[in-house]
Amino acid sequence: MPIRGIAIRWPELEETNPTDALRGALAEFISTLIFVFAGEGSGMAFNKLTDDASTTPAGLVAAALAHAFGLFVAVSVSFNISGGHVNPAVTFGAFLGGHINLLRGILYWIAQLLGSTVACLLLKFSSGGLTTSAFSLSTGVSVWNAFVLEIVMTFGLVYTVYATAFDKRSEGNIKIIAPIAIGFIVGANILAGGAFDGASMNPAVSFGPALVSWDWTNHWVYWVGPLIGGGIAGLVYEFFFNHTNHRQIHHEQLISAHD
Repeated sequence: MPIRGIAIRWPELEETNPTDALRGALAEFISTLIFVFAGEGSGMAFNKLTDDASTTPAGLVAAALAHAFGLFVAVSVSFNISGGHVNPAVTFGAFLGGHINLLRGILYWIAQLLGSTVACLLLKFSSGGLTTSAFSLSTGVSVWNAFVLEIVMTFGLVYTVYATAFDKRSEGNIKIIAPIAIGFIVGANILAGGAFDGASMNPAVSFGPALVSWDWTNHWVYWVGPLIGGGIAGLVYEFFFNHTNHRQIHHEQLISAHD
């Protein structure tokens, strides 16, 4: 079971250099700031241009494109340093799958939340005090509807991250297109769920606007749902698709050690 390898037993997690962890956290801070500034900023710009009109099809498409492009860039610029998580749910899924240890995971969470908060503060200042809108539920959508929606959407996101970025067998073109695939799945999910609950899939993306606007209405949905979805995706991928690969790697390492 992959759960036994969480942050303890897998050789690739025996990390002794704290400088690398801090460098990774800094990369996560910067990439999350870039992503949230682009995504949240696009929503604020659209609201200003339409005089705060309610969500429209054009606004939904604009949000999907802004988040897809922003995440593509954010993952790309931090991929070789921190792994390009840009999302506490991705970090949590990576932890449950044994791809990151607890200390580095905590540092990433702190960096991601700070990056989102700083991005929203910069947006509020540079826009002359416009509101950074917190995520909210649409009329007729219950918290449980949104809860399930966030689980399903985040599952798809983290599963995509695993298949394209975390899987050791992903080489060449698959590795190269990982940031594109991750950006595309977020954009597609926003088109699918944005009209219902805003389609967060990312606790950091929800946290910054909620903190700066001090609006915590139903905020737990945007934490619990993504963390459950991301955790399930990590365990499913590791148990059904990566477990055999890890056993093969471990076997080869044992043979090499005895040689």
